[in-house]
Amino acid sequence: MVDNVVRRLRAAGCVFAEDEARLLVEACPDPERLESLVARRVAGEPLEHLLGWADFAGRRIAVGPGVFVPRRRSELLVRLAVAHLHSSRLGVTSWESLPAGAAHDAGRPPVVVVDLCCGSGAIGAAIAAAVAGGAAALELHAADVDPTALEYARRNLAPWGGTVHRGDLFAALPGPLRGRVQVLTANAPYVPTASIPFMPPEAREHEPLLALDGGSDGLDFHRTIASAAPQWLAPGGVLVIEVSRRQAETAVELFASHGLAPRIESDEDLDAVAVVGTAAR
Repeated sequence: MVDNVVRRLRAAGCVFAEDEARLLVEACPDPERLESLVARRVAGEPLEHLLGWADFAGRRIAVGPGVFVPRRRSELLVRLAVAHLHSSRLGVTSWESLPAGAAHDAGRPPVVVVDLCCGSGAIGAAIAAAVAGGAAALELHAADVDPTALEYARRNLAPWGGTVHRGDLFAALPGPLRGRVQVLTANAPYVPTASIPFMPPEAREHEPLLALDGGSDGLDFHRTIASAAPQWLAPGGVLVIEVSRRQAETAVELFASHGLAPRIESDEDLDAVAVVGTAAR
C-alpha cells in the first residue's frame, strides 16, 4: 500500500514522497478514505491540510483547509523571542521547557507576549511551550483578521491559556496591553503582490491571499506594525518580524525610523531571516 502511494506522490512531483506516504497511511488506515486523501494530495492540496496538523517547533499545530500552514523558517521567530525572555531575566531558563510541576514565582508580574498575524497560533503556542514552567507566568495574546484561522488558533493556544482576538493588527488588542508587551512577534504577509502568481500552487491556491500578499514591495504590514509597536512594547521589549533576505535592510531602516534599535538575525539551516527591533528602556 505504501509503495503505491509513494509512486503516485512522486509522479505528482512531491519531493518527500516517502515521508508523505507514510504519514497519510498512518493517518488513514481505511482504504477508501486513504484513496480520497491521496487523490487530493496529488491534485495539489497541502499535506498539512489533509493530516489536520503541521509539524512546527517539535509540536503538532492544528490546521485545516483555508488556513496558512506554518513554515519551519518561522521557528526562528520563536527562538529569538525565547532568547529575549531569557536574556531579560523574565523567568525563562532556556529554549527547552522546565520539568513538569515547576512553579511560577507569584511575586513576578506575568510575561506579556503578543503574536500579531497569528494565523493558526503556531508561533504563540511554540513560545508558550518553550517557556512553560518558568519563574514568571505567561500572558499570551494572539490576533488575526481571519475567522477560520482564529478557530484553529483558539485550539492551539488553549493549553497555554492564550487569548485570541479578531481584528486588524493592533486594533484587535485590549488597551491595557499598551506599554506592557515584552515580546511582539509577527509573521506578517511579506510576499510582493507581483510575486504571488509564482508561488507554489499549494500556497497560492489553498492558503488565504490575505496571509501571503504584503503589497508592492511586501512590507506594507511591516510599516504599520513598526510604526505602532513602540506604543505597545514595554521598555526594552522587542518586535520580532519575519522578512525575506532582500527585504531585511529596508526593514532595518524602517524599524530605526520609528525609534526601534534594529538588528538582522538569520538561520541558514531554516533559510530564515528576521529583523528584531528593541524599544528604548
